[in-house]
Amino acid sequence: MSKNQEQEFVRLLEENQNIVHKICRLYTNDQDAHNDLFQEVTVQLWKAYPKFRGDSKFSTWMYRVALNTAITLYRKGKRRVQTQAYDSVEFKIELKEEDDEMMEQLTLLYGAIKQLNDIEKALVFLYLEDKNYKEISATLGISEVNARVKMNRIKTKLTNIINP
Repeated sequence: MSKNQEQEFVRLLEENQNIVHKICRLYTNDQDAHNDLFQEVTVQLWKAYPKFRGDSKFSTWMYRVALNTAITLYRKGKRRVQTQAYDSVEFKIELKEEDDEMMEQLTLLYGAIKQLNDIEKALVFLYLEDKNYKEISATLGISEVNARVKMNRIKTKLTNIINP
């Protein structure tokens, strides 16, 4: 990867890192697992970046890679990500901190969302990120109609979880 590609990757990752943090929050239960999954997603993004053709927005591509990484790891029953040191990669990503009040509200929401299955979690996440059904269907590889039907069912399911 050229120095320009590396700098562009770092810039795009820094601008969009909240996507990865939110996915990590959905698929992990503690900070260590969150950090490990964030590292694994970052490594997978780094490895795949030279193949990114720009057919979609970087954020859409990033959602797909991050969700696929999280779902694959947790479907296999791995609760901890196996990590490696990547000394050859010389960049650091600055962690953006979240506001405490917002974090409390998100914790309640994520608690309900964690009770959903993997695909439902991914769909809710994209919906909460204000993605339209066309973007959701492209990211998840399902039809727009299927995305709409699933989202309506998930809304009912979440309502029943939050208000039993």
